[in-house]
Amino acid sequence: MRIFTIILVFISLFAHAQTKTTRYDFAQLLKDGKITASSNSKAEVLTVDNKTTLQLTASGGNGFAWLTGETFTNGTIELDMKGKDVLQQSFLGIAFHAVDEKQFDVVYFRPFNFRSTDPVRKIHAVQYASGPDYPWARLREEHNGQYEKAVDPAPDPNEWFHAKIVVDAPHISVYVNGNSTPSLVVDQLQKRGTGKIGLWQDGPVPANFANLVITHQ
Repeated sequence: MRIFTIILVFISLFAHAQTKTTRYDFAQLLKDGKITASSNSKAEVLTVDNKTTLQLTASGGNGFAWLTGETFTNGTIELDMKGKDVLQQSFLGIAFHAVDEKQFDVVYFRPFNFRSTDPVRKIHAVQYASGPDYPWARLREEHNGQYEKAVDPAPDPNEWFHAKIVVDAPHISVYVNGNSTPSLVVDQLQKRGTGKIGLWQDGPVPANFANLVITHQ
């Protein structure tokens, strides 16, 4: 019995040693040149609602703010995000397991659909997609309702909400505002398994991000 207990202790210590949690200071990262915005994007640090935030604005297509030199395999990504309730103009999320701006996985939100009274729009609130082969349009056409879901209870689309993305490849679970039930559970559509990680934005409405914490497993 004693030997079994010792083994369990060593297993626990080993697992703890493999876990690394990092809290990111966007202002310091930008100052140190450790955020790399895509060529079509602008990344700047602003104070919004008393939060130090990174605001990302893209001009046409996917916009990225990569964490320079960082890679992500499995673990948990947590952060606060704020978009806007403007139809088809506010999209924001996290890109990971990325090779470049064409090959990446992304979990993103459409705040304008959070509290929509249209039942079809409502289930298009949180989305998983994988470029370049599995954009949202193909997934909606071929796997309707599988890779995008409603967020319940729905956040205020004009306010901050908290997202937790758990990646245990190939499984991805997305939790919103501390809810113990995931809003979205999917299996990845590519086999890269690791790669770059960064903030993602699309549409003319800037996206705001704060309090980013990443736990690597």
